[in-house]
Amino acid sequence: MMTFRDWFKPKSTASVSPAAPKKRARMKISPAALALANQKPEPEKFELKRYEPAPGVVPAEQLQAVLAQDATPYDYLNQCGGFGGYSGFPGYPYLSDLAQLPEYRKMSSTLAEEMTRKWIKLTSSGEGDKSDRINKIEVALRRFGIRELFQKVAEDDGYFGRGQIYIEVKTPAGILATDDAAELQTPLFVSDKKVAKGSLVAFRKVEPMWTYPGLYNSTNPLAKDFYKPTTWFVMGKTVHTSRMIMIISRPVPDMLKAAYSFGGLSMSQLAKPYVDHWYRTRDSVSDIVHSFSVSGFLTNMQATLTGDAGGADDFFKRVELFNRTRDNRGAMVLDKESEEFFQFNTPLSGLDALQAQSQEQMSSVSSIPLVKLTGITPAGLNASSDGEIRVFYDDVHSDQERDFREPLKRVIDLIQLDEFGDIDPDIDFVFEPLYQLTEAEIADTNKTEAETDAVLITAGVITTDEARARIASDPDGAYNSLVLNDDLDDDDSEEEEGDGEEGADTQGVEK
Repeated sequence: MMTFRDWFKPKSTASVSPAAPKKRARMKISPAALALANQKPEPEKFELKRYEPAPGVVPAEQLQAVLAQDATPYDYLNQCGGFGGYSGFPGYPYLSDLAQLPEYRKMSSTLAEEMTRKWIKLTSSGEGDKSDRINKIEVALRRFGIRELFQKVAEDDGYFGRGQIYIEVKTPAGILATDDAAELQTPLFVSDKKVAKGSLVAFRKVEPMWTYPGLYNSTNPLAKDFYKPTTWFVMGKTVHTSRMIMIISRPVPDMLKAAYSFGGLSMSQLAKPYVDHWYRTRDSVSDIVHSFSVSGFLTNMQATLTGDAGGADDFFKRVELFNRTRDNRGAMVLDKESEEFFQFNTPLSGLDALQAQSQEQMSSVSSIPLVKLTGITPAGLNASSDGEIRVFYDDVHSDQERDFREPLKRVIDLIQLDEFGDIDPDIDFVFEPLYQLTEAEIADTNKTEAETDAVLITAGVITTDEARARIASDPDGAYNSLVLNDDLDDDDSEEEEGDGEEGADTQGVEK
């Protein structure tokens, strides 16, 4: 029995040797498991290969002979190592699928709309008044729907890499060229000898899916027709290249033209890596927001892990009950002895910036400002997109001059032959400026011009009549209907001449 003194006796100091640490077994990984872990999904890849036209585009009896013209060494190009990723032509069916997605469609349609939004203004040089001729050309441009047609062709260039316009005319016998196989194969010269007055019928858009180049030179780079088709197959019909107007804004090198069906790079193909990154970022952000909070509970899983069927059934019932009562309006009940609740929350700060940066990359490849591509305005005090818009409009203007200048000149010349039977070389056109001044900016400009006129009149450099003439000749000004002094003098002189004649007749009667 322990007494009171026993509490004060020295305790035994015999040391207990610590248990030796257990040696952890070395993890062994089989080569098969390592190989499985190293497997990565193959990225989508388009190799360069000979383009096969859609069935019916090239007559069956001519198909092999036409395809034999393609002497491109595709095996060599694909082995060079520089044609990975999205370098090959994906094909028109694939590009048609991409054209249904809003990201690709918005890029091409925005560029096409901006290139045709303000359109053109016809001008003339030389002597003589040509306003009547210009008015008739403008009416014909509207009748043929040239502005809307060029917008659609520009969209095709963005979707597929090539836009085409077919020129429909009548033969001297009054038959449509479409219905005359022999006429379709002859050149369409821009001359009154070929295009008679009243023979122009229409301009029609043809998607590149339905065309394939016919004869072209692929052996002599010194010739002017090197990799330039002289004819095109259009669903079994042979059409001379002069009857088709081509718009290719992003041409490929000669070595790749046959693989791209003599088209160019589409905006969709250029933007695909950026759009794919945007999709992945967008989905990842959505998944994080959807499951940013993970809730769970610690419970006894012995029966489930040992394979007891009844225990597994009870476990899943417990999880289902937990999920049914896990929202903020429900009551969560846990077993006090065997269960414990836990929750992990993923921080959401910075996700908006990551998503915005991924979206901006799509804007960079298309050179379209975010405010036009996505409708997102710049944030912050005094933030403005005016500078970006001006740069974008400069790019669009250069695209107009590069892609639309020659096709539009050809269209206007054909319209002149159809309307007048000849071509006036002094009639030309300019593209209207895309940037529009606000009402406040217009008022400031008018005020500055008025002050300048006042200074010049006071200094005797110009007269008031010359200032009035400048104001009256401004078609966008508020005084473009102003009557000049010369017009008033002409009207007065005509009235005086009329009074004199009437007076002379009266005097004669009186006499």
